[in-house]
Amino acid sequence: MNRFSPALVPLLLLLLLAPFAAQAETLTDQAIRSFISSLETLQGMESEFDEMTEDIPAEKGERGGEMPDMSRIFSSSIERMKGHDLYNRLEDVVEQHGFANPESWAKTGDRIFQAWSALEMGEQSNTMNQEMAKAMEEINNNPHMSEAQKQQMRDMMGGAMSAMETASNAPEADKRALRPHLDALRAATDSDR
Repeated sequence: MNRFSPALVPLLLLLLLAPFAAQAETLTDQAIRSFISSLETLQGMESEFDEMTEDIPAEKGERGGEMPDMSRIFSSSIERMKGHDLYNRLEDVVEQHGFANPESWAKTGDRIFQAWSALEMGEQSNTMNQEMAKAMEEINNNPHMSEAQKQQMRDMMGGAMSAMETASNAPEADKRALRPHLDALRAATDSDR
């Protein structure tokens, strides 16, 4: 009979619970400020990044009718950048802002974006759900669309509804932590600056 050594049990439990503990950590004011500051720096380098992104493959949802995974919007971008000069430049910027690496920066960004989406949608979620249901009904009853077109539209709507659901599942602690930083986040992501 194989039994774990009593000394290994705590280590195994720690390894099994580590992913949950990582998510359970609250976003700190410092992490949020550092992330926003990094976005401001990156926005100042936008033209440089535009030139470097030409050979990076697009996210699945950026080309076709599928929605990208909004819960991993930053992480999936980082994964696509690996092996490119853009990744190295990004690494320099995020490390200057206190992040260990682009992956940890991206995980923080994913959580911030999810909390931000949840806050922005918050009170509007019932109205948005009603509008989505109405749009789905219009798609299904549209005599000018083929079944294939209707299915494509249903898939797109399903992706949007899934993205809304994902955003609404943001931890309350993340939303509370982000709330005081909303104006700074909006300013840092405003493309008209």
